[in-house]
Amino acid sequence: MTDFIGYLAAGLTTLSFLPQALHTFRTRDVSGISLGMYALFTTGVALWVAYGALMASGPLLAANVVTLSLALAILGMKLRYSRASRKG
Repeated sequence: MTDFIGYLAAGLTTLSFLPQALHTFRTRDVSGISLGMYALFTTGVALWVAYGALMASGPLLAANVVTLSLALAILGMKLRYSRASRKG
């Protein structure tokens, strides 16, 4: 039961990043995204992945690997689309 709650919480919080990633990909509008916040957040999630691996925690590791992927995608779009708008 404990792992179920962990996986459910991990799934819901991880999926919360999907709408932002899809919106950013579709619109290429990154004006409302803070580069500093996403850089710090992504670094923190990478550390959670490392911690989850060291603790051999399935829910912690699974959620943070997916969250890291989405956060990296958003951060990458922020960097790419911000540069593109400055050049244009």
